[in-house]
Amino acid sequence: MVFNRSVLAKAALGPAAGAVLMAFMASGAIPAYQMYSVALAAVYSIVVLSVGLLAGWSGIWSVGHPAFFAIGAYFAAYGSGHDWPLEAVMLGAVATGAVLGTFLGYAGARFSTLYIALLTLAFTMVSLELINRWSSVTGGDQGAPVLQLRSVLGLGILAGGGTEPQYLAVGAAAVVLALAVPAAASGLRMRLVAAKSHPLAARTIGIAPEAQSALAFAASAACTSFAGVLLGLITGFVSPDPFSLGFGIALVAACVLGGVGTVLGAVAGGAYLTWNPSLSSAVGLPQPVVQGLVLIGVLLFLPGGAVPFLARPARALLRRALPRREERRQAAALPLGSSSADLPVDTPPPVRAAGADSPALLRLEHLSVAYGGLKALEDASLSVRQGEILAVIGPNGAGKTTLLNVLSGLTGNGRVHGSADFAGRPLLRTRATARRRLGIGRTFQHAEVFSELTVAENVLCTRRRITAGHRASVARLLDAVGLADVADRRPAELPFGLQKRLDLARAMAEEPRLLVLDEPFGGLDAGERALLADHIRRLQARGTAVVVIDHVLDDLFSVAHRVLAFDFGRTIGEGTPDTVLEVPEVRSSYLGTVGGKAELPERVGERSVIRLRGVGHTYGGVVALRDVDLDVREGVVLGVTGANGAGKSTLAGVLHGSLHPERGSRVTDISGGGTARTSLAPEGRALFKTLSLRENLEVAAYAAGITGAPLRERLEETTEWLPPRLRDRMSTSAAALSGGEQQMLAIARALIVRPDVLIVDEPALGLAPALVDEVYDRLVRLAHDGLTVVLLEQLLSRAMSVCHEVVVLHEGVVAAQGRPGDPSFAVLAEAAYFSGDRETAATAT
Repeated sequence: MVFNRSVLAKAALGPAAGAVLMAFMASGAIPAYQMYSVALAAVYSIVVLSVGLLAGWSGIWSVGHPAFFAIGAYFAAYGSGHDWPLEAVMLGAVATGAVLGTFLGYAGARFSTLYIALLTLAFTMVSLELINRWSSVTGGDQGAPVLQLRSVLGLGILAGGGTEPQYLAVGAAAVVLALAVPAAASGLRMRLVAAKSHPLAARTIGIAPEAQSALAFAASAACTSFAGVLLGLITGFVSPDPFSLGFGIALVAACVLGGVGTVLGAVAGGAYLTWNPSLSSAVGLPQPVVQGLVLIGVLLFLPGGAVPFLARPARALLRRALPRREERRQAAALPLGSSSADLPVDTPPPVRAAGADSPALLRLEHLSVAYGGLKALEDASLSVRQGEILAVIGPNGAGKTTLLNVLSGLTGNGRVHGSADFAGRPLLRTRATARRRLGIGRTFQHAEVFSELTVAENVLCTRRRITAGHRASVARLLDAVGLADVADRRPAELPFGLQKRLDLARAMAEEPRLLVLDEPFGGLDAGERALLADHIRRLQARGTAVVVIDHVLDDLFSVAHRVLAFDFGRTIGEGTPDTVLEVPEVRSSYLGTVGGKAELPERVGERSVIRLRGVGHTYGGVVALRDVDLDVREGVVLGVTGANGAGKSTLAGVLHGSLHPERGSRVTDISGGGTARTSLAPEGRALFKTLSLRENLEVAAYAAGITGAPLRERLEETTEWLPPRLRDRMSTSAAALSGGEQQMLAIARALIVRPDVLIVDEPALGLAPALVDEVYDRLVRLAHDGLTVVLLEQLLSRAMSVCHEVVVLHEGVVAAQGRPGDPSFAVLAEAAYFSGDRETAATAT
């Protein structure tokens, strides 16, 4: 736990309030008939706190806590009848609750939130049944008295239903609430929240989500069982009635009412549970009705809970009362719109050559990964020396990310064969959570940060126990990557570039021996990429080995010693950054190879059916498209090509009209006036796998308002477009089709609305060459029928072979546009594809 002046001051409020309350009780200021209610509210506060922190920190909503509450109460009853000491009763109840909570938490970690709730519901039902049937211990329906418990620590004899247990309940609640304050600032809370926010990323920093769930549930259940002992003491009698399923639902409502995961919210929730019967009597309504109305009101008007809502004005006043020094510090923080190019960057060190004689730090031999019948990686071998930067390249679907997942232990249900050694230790038999301790750090393509933690906490949570030295170390690391001024902010408040830096900082924490980077340059501007390249060079200069994959080849090659190329899960080439693209297999994997060129129809006309002007779009700060001007002319086959991440799918959405760009305009028109009707066959097909072929077509028709006789006509027309082997299987589910057959069904589904413009995103993705030829042959036939077609294709040569016009996207910008028939365009398009050389490519048009 964390102990500093601020935390200690907040923690001391609980015992101080408890002492004041007990003083009022002793003085008679609180009437005797109300002292029981105060003690009951204190007990309920402990239970609400345990349920609320479990939900807020671990994301687990439990309706099983009435059972743990009952365990503590019946321990008190049984112990009082067998002369057990108070401390033995409490230890027994806490230990039993912790063991059962561990089981439920570990088992529940395998399921979604809904199924965890059902699991805890079943636990409560079984516990209630056991209480009713085990009458020799529990008294069954008749209940059991709590006579008295003797303390061996000098607390005297506590008679059930007496005054002394009421003081004990208030004092115990004050202590529990006080302990929750430093726990909220501890590494325990950070790791629980990290496991909840992003389980996959949590594993890469040594956090096992199932272990965290078990730990959180154990602590919560133990705390609730402790409260159950107090309940038994203050009531003097235990029966099954207070532990019903209704009470479990009331606990959830109390947590939401007070504010999930807040200490003061638990106090408010405890008070609500205690005085809800009085409120119901006052308004003349049943308790469930009042409870439901209160909960609905809170969810509608105070979704964060009553305490956080009321605390906002206080925080606003506090901010206005801050000294000028604090205001200046906040004003000096990095503006959210600023780029890393605004930060001072020292002259980057050159990439030092890795020692050729140094032993291999990482060695993979004949590695294969299969998911069902799909081989994501096949017979891959590589080695990385200490201090070496190895770049891995290849087109989309080549197996690059699968390779990184093997290194991180995140292959899921994939079958992994082969061998992998890291620093002389077998890697494949090592759990994902243990690889961080071996010295392997990992970043993700989309900056998978923990959204509910601050920037500093995102890095601190890599430690099990946080010390002042760890905080100082993290502060230095954040300063090194330009995040020191935003250390107290949440990732959602930062632009994408700073989130990528946070992902890198988290991977760099604890100084790993091997750093695995998944597309670190993607989505960054030029200044941010330069800063990132500088960081990679500095890491390498300290002896860190780096394996990095990316599609931004210029920046990737500027830091790499050696480049390994993959395609279809296999190694197809290796070399230095200067030579690897000269390997024929590597070049064709990016640009493709042209067989027989498809016979395109003559161009129908020059009229634009879709016009884009100045179109720009971003996703959370990531620039997907920038100042795109594009005309889609009637009757042409337009190819849009570019590497993965160039912005093709975003452009497809804009052309289709399903994505409204943040900037710029989109205008559609057809011959004779009117709006052009567009249809999209998206990347990945997005079929309804459980529906039949016919039903997939019917769903698209229904969505377009086509029913009755027109629907039957469209179905017949569209079915005729499909190959015979699909026309004879219209009642078969889409999941039973091969990849190529699914792609043809996805195109047919787009055709059923009779579009003026058909947009097909990556139609060849994941298909065998023969199936690719069949799909493209059918698309060219559509063009012969007069349909305008937009093809978004990763391979440049394929686009050049089947399109009238080709647009090359590079990092969201139209880097080249021209006609394949122009002899000079192919060279310019290739330069634009790899480097985005707009000045050179501009002469192509």
